Amino acid sequence: MFPANFISAERISAANPAGSKKRILEELAGLLATASEELNQGTVFDKLLERERLGSTGLGHGIALPHARVAGVTQARGAFLQLQSGADFDAIDGHPVDLVFGLLVPEAATEEHLQLLAKLATLFSDEAFCQRLRKTGDSAALLREFIQQEPLPISANG
Repeated sequence: MFPANFISAERISAANPAGSKKRILEELAGLLATASEELNQGTVFDKLLERERLGSTGLGHGIALPHARVAGVTQARGAFLQLQSGADFDAIDGHPVDLVFGLLVPEAATEEHLQLLAKLATLFSDEAFCQRLRKTGDSAALLREFIQQEPLPISANG
C-alpha cells in the first residue's frame, strides 16, 4: 500500500503536451512542488534532473519513473503525467515514453525510497493497467485507476 496522500488528482496531468525530457521533468516538478509549501518547482526540477544525470529513469515500454530525495519533504509524494504523445526519455529500450510517474521522498528515506520504486515498477509492469492509463481522459479518472489498482490510503483530496 502507498503512503497516505501519496497521489492526488491535483498532481495528475492528463494529455500533457510535454514533448521533451526537460519539459517532462519541469511539468513533474511543478506538480510535485504543490505537495508541500516548503517545495518550489525550481528545487524539485534540479533534484529530478540531478538524479536523471546519473542514468535514465526510463524503464521501457513507454514508462518513466523520475525520482529524487529532497530536503524538506517529510512524506513520499507522487505525481503522474499522461503524455499526449510519446517523448524521447533515453529509456532502456529506446522507445518513447508516454506514462511518467514522478516520486519525491525525504532526503534520508533510503529504504522507503527503494520500496516505493519497486512497488511502482511492479505496478507499471502490468500491461493492462498501463493500457487503461493510456485510454483514460482526465485526472480524476486516472486517480481512480491508481486507487483501483492500489487500494487506499491514496487520497482523492491530498
